[in-house]
Amino acid sequence: MEKRKLGTGGLEVSALGLGCMGLTFAYGPATEKNTAIKLIRDAVERGITFFDTAEAYGPFLNEEMLGEALQPLRDEVVIATKFGFKDGNAFSRELDSRPENIRAVAEASLKRLRTDHIDLFYQHRVDPNVPIEEVAGTVKDLIAEGKVKHFGMSEAGVKNVRKAHAVQPVAALQSEYSLWWREPEEQIMPVLEELGIGFVPFSPLGKGFLTGKIDANTTFADNDFRKIVPRFTPEALQANQAMVDLIQSIAREKEATPAQIALGWLLAQKPWIAPIPGTTKLHRLEENIGATRVELTAGDLKNIDEAASAIQIEGARYPESLASRVDR
Repeated sequence: MEKRKLGTGGLEVSALGLGCMGLTFAYGPATEKNTAIKLIRDAVERGITFFDTAEAYGPFLNEEMLGEALQPLRDEVVIATKFGFKDGNAFSRELDSRPENIRAVAEASLKRLRTDHIDLFYQHRVDPNVPIEEVAGTVKDLIAEGKVKHFGMSEAGVKNVRKAHAVQPVAALQSEYSLWWREPEEQIMPVLEELGIGFVPFSPLGKGFLTGKIDANTTFADNDFRKIVPRFTPEALQANQAMVDLIQSIAREKEATPAQIALGWLLAQKPWIAPIPGTTKLHRLEENIGATRVELTAGDLKNIDEAASAIQIEGARYPESLASRVDR
């Protein structure tokens, strides 16, 4: 698989990574551990070298599972994990990026991941109670100590990205970006290009919606995050079906699947973008990898943009209780 560089510090990853969150967290029941481990190792065999986890996915279970899966393959892969939620609780409103907590999370993550270094250490969400310069400085110290290789941020706004980058170069920003959430194009992507920071889109398939497998009649389990997301109410799903219809029409023309078109569109935006779609199934993993072979011409991209701009997406991407944690 094609490799891409994130940032200017030499971090090289597969063009498509694997978001591991859904294996243990947020999308219904956890995948059986041995099944998850096999999927991760199958991903490596197929050319994926970039794996995304966090202490908060479980909490802790995801890192433990990923560490066991990748221990025999450690030299072949890049592992990204995250700090920043109090007690590793992603559904808590409390953030914690105090230097002492960053260090504690790093030490605990190293043990769970069965490694002596974290390739990419993200601040999961900007903590308004801790100056971003302190956060970046703490990660800089961890890099000097060899425990971390690169610094990342997630859902951070322009001002904090600039402040952090001035203290410790940011290798990558991870935020939601897809054909149905294009806000990063307005302010953040020009700054990433200016500063030489890579972009790692999460939910590149719109939390599954852009695959065409979800419609207004779909129901979600009580422990599926989408059950509380305004964009996934039956009314919003029905209104947003126009975006899926567009993607499906392009997929037919290209003899590809909707998921491959959605991912191929992302890959075609910038050479410093590496999306991290998640899945629990091998055939979906292989389908996603097929996106790296989809060719979208400049004309294709222009046509997609024109058609997509006429579609009004309905529904917020986070419930109100969680929306305040996104930095602006």
